[in-house]
Amino acid sequence: MSLESDPRRIRLLDDPLAIRAMAHPVRLEIHALLGEEGPLTAAEAARRLGISQALASHHLRQLAKYDFVEPAPGKDNRERPWRVVSTSQTWSRADLTPERAAAVNVLEQLMAERALDQLAKWQQRRPAEEPRWRDSTGIDHTGIYLTAEELTEVTGQIAALLQRYVDERPIDDKAARPPGSRHVHFTQIVTVAPPVPEAVPEAVPGAAPEAGAEADTDTDTDTEADPKSGPEDGR
Repeated sequence: MSLESDPRRIRLLDDPLAIRAMAHPVRLEIHALLGEEGPLTAAEAARRLGISQALASHHLRQLAKYDFVEPAPGKDNRERPWRVVSTSQTWSRADLTPERAAAVNVLEQLMAERALDQLAKWQQRRPAEEPRWRDSTGIDHTGIYLTAEELTEVTGQIAALLQRYVDERPIDDKAARPPGSRHVHFTQIVTVAPPVPEAVPEAVPGAAPEAGAEADTDTDTDTEADPKSGPEDGR
């Protein structure tokens, strides 16, 4: 879900092929790297990610095919840097075709896996960090009962809180970054439990049956005494 309000910075992904093109761990890393570092050549991206230049070039061409990146001006004709076309992508989750839903599911799962990888790396570095960076990081979890309207309100408030910083500091604008700032990752994962079945009210002992309900006439005829007979002979 994008937080950028400028339509020039945001792209609505409605093509399943484009969503699947982005749903690749290396392409997610390359796209994020170009956003953080600005224009890079395939060789520069490969060095930063620890992959071959050929592999970086292949994935850059795939990203360019679906308009995620584009060639950027270079220092000379030999240099061919790439830059991001849009710094944020979003997609509708309310009206998805089966094909688009499958593509979105793959992309969201990869994004979640990437967030877990970032968490593991941060946990390794965290002991050496200053308390001011440690104290506001990690995972928090809250479970609450909300209506659909309240859920929309809560997620909207979270987005609005971050919106100010996203607008003021586009991810690929290094000049907008204040001194001492660092790249902070916010990954919002929201899930909804299945509806709880309504409990069937239990019958109250001795209560009169509801209208239309049949009375319980189940008796044990084998042991019921015959009212016409006398006391049972104990002999």
